[in-house]
Formats: sequence, C-alpha cells, structure tokens
Amino acid sequence: MALAGVRIILVEPAGPINVGAIARAMKNFGLHQLVLVNPQCDLLSKEALRMAVHAKDILESAVIVDTLPAALQGCIRAIATTARVRDWQTPLENPRTALPWLLEIPDLPAALIFGREDRGLSNEELNYAQRFVRIPTSENYPSLNLATAVAICCYELSQNTEQPETPIPSQTEFAPLELVEVYYQQLESLLLKIGYLYPHTAASRMEKFRQLYNRAQLQTQEVAMLRGILRQLEWALEESQEGKGAEEHRGREAEEDKNN
Repeated sequence: MALAGVRIILVEPAGPINVGAIARAMKNFGLHQLVLVNPQCDLLSKEALRMAVHAKDILESAVIVDTLPAALQGCIRAIATTARVRDWQTPLENPRTALPWLLEIPDLPAALIFGREDRGLSNEELNYAQRFVRIPTSENYPSLNLATAVAICCYELSQNTEQPETPIPSQTEFAPLELVEVYYQQLESLLLKIGYLYPHTAASRMEKFRQLYNRAQLQTQEVAMLRGILRQLEWALEESQEGKGAEEHRGREAEEDKNN
C-alpha cells in the first residue's frame, strides 16, 4: 500500500487552479487519494481540469466530505502542515524527517492534512493530527502557495517508499483515529462533570491530553481499556450521587418523624 495508502486532505480549498495543480503533483509522485473538506471551489471546473492536465482522474475520484474527522475516517496516523509556531510541547518538524512516519505501516491508511490558502488550519483542526510539519523557507519570503507545499511534501513522501527495517505490529493493534476521538470526547465529558475541567478552559487543557496520547500511539485494546475505566468511573459517580440523595432523603424523613 505505502504511498497508495496516504490521503492528501485539503481543508476548505478556495482556488480551483490550486486544486488542479495539487492533483497533478500527486500523480507526479505516485499519490492518488485526494480528499476535500468542505471545498469552496468546483474541483471539476475548467480551471482545475486545465491545471491537472493528465491527472484529471484524481480530481474525478476525489472524495468530498463535510468535516475533517470524516476525512480521517479509518486512518491510523495523521500529520498536519502548519506555518505558525505554536506554544505546544509537540514540535514542528521538517517534512523530510517526519513524513516517512506515515509510510511505516504499508497496509494501513494515513493522512497528510493541509489548511486553507489564507489562514491554514485552526487549533481545533490541528488537534486531529498526531505530528506537525513546517516546510522551511527563506525568512525574506516564508509564505508558500498551497499547491507548492503539497508538491514538496508529495516529493518527500515519494523518496521514502522502502519498507522499514524495524517490524511494525499488525494492523489490529493500532486504534483508528475516529476511535481515539470518541475516547477524547468521553474523557472531556467526565472531566467536566467532576470539575477537573471548566468549560472556558476545556479546549486548551484537552490539547495537553491529546498530545500525551498521540505520543503513545494507542492500540485498539488500550483505547477499549481506557474507555472501560471511564465508564466505570461514570457509574461510580452516578451511584455515589444516588446514594447521597437517598441518604439525604432518609435524613429528612427521620427529622420529620422526630418533629411529629
């Protein structure tokens, strides 16, 4: 699978010329899966098809979805591109060193995510990735065209198609990203309920948990275990609240009997 299993995901692309050029670059370097999240242009417009040249088949087979989680459905690994320096513990990496990670498990789908032409990816969208790359450019003019950025990354991926020397565990061991996301939502709900998180700071605190678990590369059975712990905690919390309520009710009854 290797390169064939890598999805190039574009979040809300606005320029049909860019989309066409991206399709051409993908075909140049052996990538074929193009996914567009809520595109703001017609990917089959004359401009896009003209720029794609002999890569029209990639445009015609491209998948359009409404959200980034839908685009990542089934993926085990995801890298997001960003030009901004972020105040995170997770570092911004060079594409040459980071992108081969997407190819380490040839039989499993992986994703490379690109943001909007004008403002890139939001913090919330970056949360869905496990690693982050920044293409090094000149300080005199650091801004890169979207199609150029995709072409550079596709080239770097194409140079790393050999099988890894270290054996990789079988696909049943790795948790798909959508399953991990369900765990994050369940964890956030419980932490809000017990007062560890507050609504106005929950997003920033959950980013820390995401970074922690993303470094661990959770397996399916591990996510199941963690979700089981959360369910047991939720049950214990409900039982405690019900027991407290019953005890208070008995106390009121005893007080009423005493007064009578």
